[in-house]
Amino acid sequence: MVNSPYIIEHLHPNAGSSYQNLIPGELSFETITLGELVRLNLPKRQQVIAPIIPVQGLAMLYAARGIGKTHVALGLSYAVSCGSTFLRWQAHKPRRVLYLDGEMPAQALQERARQIIAASPHQPPAEDYFRLLSMDRQSLGLSLNLAKPEHQAALEPHLIGVELVVIDNISTLVSGGRENDADSWDAMQAWLLQLRRKGISVLLIHHAGRGDNARGTSKREDVLDTVIQLKRPEDYDPEEGARFEVHLTKARGVFGEDALPFEAKLEVIDGQAHWTCKTLQDHELVQVEELSQAGMSVRDIAAQTGLSRSRVNRMQKKLREEGRLRH
Repeated sequence: MVNSPYIIEHLHPNAGSSYQNLIPGELSFETITLGELVRLNLPKRQQVIAPIIPVQGLAMLYAARGIGKTHVALGLSYAVSCGSTFLRWQAHKPRRVLYLDGEMPAQALQERARQIIAASPHQPPAEDYFRLLSMDRQSLGLSLNLAKPEHQAALEPHLIGVELVVIDNISTLVSGGRENDADSWDAMQAWLLQLRRKGISVLLIHHAGRGDNARGTSKREDVLDTVIQLKRPEDYDPEEGARFEVHLTKARGVFGEDALPFEAKLEVIDGQAHWTCKTLQDHELVQVEELSQAGMSVRDIAAQTGLSRSRVNRMQKKLREEGRLRH
């Protein structure tokens, strides 16, 4: 909040005399007509990693503890630095990444990085395309609070040339008051918008709260282009490790198949991180196929799977057309 009086220089001619005692020239904004806006020759908005994070985009990925947020954040960041694919997303060219890690032990971070590199046929064009700021490697007693302007300023030298900043995670790297207090997010949001204006995209990593929503104030999502939720499948077995569903709960400009949820699974084989994906619709279709072949009724299949009876009927029709179901 500004304590001193100020004035916008280009006032409407009917603004009245109430502005006469304000200090002229302290604050000035620029306006543009609608016609001028539509005539601007603006470049087409590109994607840092399509379709989820555009250039100058703000995104958040959240999940409950232990589901695999950091696995996804690191894999996505490496793909951006290489200009390669991750899960069902594509980075069309290499871009510099700054990864801020607030909680991982350096040894665990190193192990995951080695697994990612060992499994990938791609590598960044130069080592500085993927830089990390790990709090575990900082001097004892040194903290990072991105809600503080002085800490934001301290990061400025590290942002030169960077096109994607990953903040892993909000709980450890942003302390601005009560988590559910919308006003406490203001300083952080202002910084994120400044980064966007500089051409830097940001991916925030956060924890899930109650009701499958991101923890804390919903104000965080107001300026975001994309919100990604990871959650456990209903048939999840803890022995499977990192297996989860990926849902886009907010996605500006993402339509059709790109917006559909899918399931992802990580397997570490001989020190290499390998990911497999399948659409949830395929998983549901297999369920309906197996239960139908077991002789269950449409009503019972719907009750067991959580699908509507009309949807079960449509899926059985599809299975019959594909020759996977006879009756």
